[in-house]
Amino acid sequence: MAINKRIPIGIENFKEMIDKDYYYVDKTNFINDVLDEKVVLYTRPRRFGKTLNMSMLYYFFSNKEKSNAYLFDGLKISDDKEALKHQNQYPVIFISLKEMKSFKFEEQKEQFAFLISQIMTDYSEVMESETLDQTDKAQLKRYRCGNYTDLMLKNSLLFISQCLYKHFHQKVIILIDEYDVPLQDAYLHDYYEEMVDFLRSVFSAALKTNNALEKGILTGCLRIAKESIFTGLNNFNVYSIFENVASQAFGFTPQETQKLFEDYDFRTAIETAKEWYDGYLFGNSEIYNPWSILKYVLKHLQGNNRPESFWANTSGNDIVKKYIEHATSAMKEEFEQLMNGQTIVKRIKPELTYREMDFDDDDRINDDVYSFLLFTGYLKTTGQCDDEHGQLLLNTYQLAIPNREIKEIYRITFMDWFARFQKTKNEPFIKALIDCKTDQAIDLLTDVLLNSISYYDNYESFYHGFMLGFLQNLGYQVISNQESGDGRFDIALVPSRLTGTVLILECKHSQNIEKLIQDSETAAKQIETKKYKEKFVQAKYRQIIGYGISFYKKQCYITKL
Repeated sequence: MAINKRIPIGIENFKEMIDKDYYYVDKTNFINDVLDEKVVLYTRPRRFGKTLNMSMLYYFFSNKEKSNAYLFDGLKISDDKEALKHQNQYPVIFISLKEMKSFKFEEQKEQFAFLISQIMTDYSEVMESETLDQTDKAQLKRYRCGNYTDLMLKNSLLFISQCLYKHFHQKVIILIDEYDVPLQDAYLHDYYEEMVDFLRSVFSAALKTNNALEKGILTGCLRIAKESIFTGLNNFNVYSIFENVASQAFGFTPQETQKLFEDYDFRTAIETAKEWYDGYLFGNSEIYNPWSILKYVLKHLQGNNRPESFWANTSGNDIVKKYIEHATSAMKEEFEQLMNGQTIVKRIKPELTYREMDFDDDDRINDDVYSFLLFTGYLKTTGQCDDEHGQLLLNTYQLAIPNREIKEIYRITFMDWFARFQKTKNEPFIKALIDCKTDQAIDLLTDVLLNSISYYDNYESFYHGFMLGFLQNLGYQVISNQESGDGRFDIALVPSRLTGTVLILECKHSQNIEKLIQDSETAAKQIETKKYKEKFVQAKYRQIIGYGISFYKKQCYITKL
């Protein structure tokens, strides 16, 4: 029997999730994972439940939330007596950087200052604490009012946690959600060095030299270590998608997904969901994209069972599009292999930085983009690789597109990019044909073919459709497969005036490259033998030129009649 709980789209507050009776996939065993850590970073793709888990940790550990202890009743952690000893025992600072997305560095600092002010609003009683001296109280009030210096802001988490320690006589847990979001926006808007320096100071002070710290727990997409943001931290662990620790804490397992679909009487769509939204591997655990699964079930409840790429409109895709648009020709070929369902082998950098992925002098991106695409959920690993002696190659993996949802993101991204690229080539191509410059036309069309991303078999109807798309919106009427003379021509470009030039194109698909020229000549002769020009001669067009075009994979040849 289907249940009546609401689907929690965009619900990231644990208390709201439980109190308003949303469907909750129990991840409270994650609490045991963090109990064994001092300072820890969990890296996962966007929209995989990081913020909700951090909110859950806040309500479990915070001494300000004792009245909300009931939120965990009946959940897995409620049976763990050792874990319950820590429930609501600590002052907790919970700060999410996921909204720090500004065009300017100064605006980012203001946003961070606002977050600090909110912390002091939550702990307003500490500003009057008898255990703090007047200097401490005055500085806390400055944080509350947004009256700060840069140095104060860099030391804010350190100072506030020390004051909380003095007031509560209990060390502090610091939760920092989506710590690397400001770095991505800084990279996109050219203030990366300033943002790195700022966050390095904040994290180093709060997590490295802080005697008031009980635990520091961070989430993000990437491990940013080369910039020394986390340098020198003792007992600092990073659990990425490669580790088994907490491998099931983010995203939905197959069992959790199966139960969700059964609970909402959607069993018939489980295989479809697997094809579209499964495919991630965290440690040894198979994981579904939770955001997309929940959106799919919600659409089912609204009467639409058609899957789609729900992740396509989430944050993070802009930078992926930027990388794809600046890929080298070799990388475009590798993307084509991926879209054909094949794998590629790449060395992955566990400690990736945005700076390492910057463009070279030719405005091209390097192979580090594959590491980024893996950690952000746009690729998956299908296995590690061995050398010629059978020895495991360090950090070297077979990569593939996880599922149909992600494949759709690639397809749309490439279609948008390729459409813009074609616009720079189609007008010169037509002009070359009108001027009878076949070598120039061949070069232009070959350039377009080489930059296309095709995941279809090479066959004649594909090239026909390809040319129809390429020749649109040029001020010509593009007609296809119409009768003229003794047959039907493939494509004709008809000008709006009789004084213009009609172009008739006959397309052929060659079986191998050796037949490319011969097939092009055959196609050109067909225009003559089948009298394809007759329709336009009768219409009194002054100039009519016919071309045979043959294709083999991404090569072409053009012969003028």
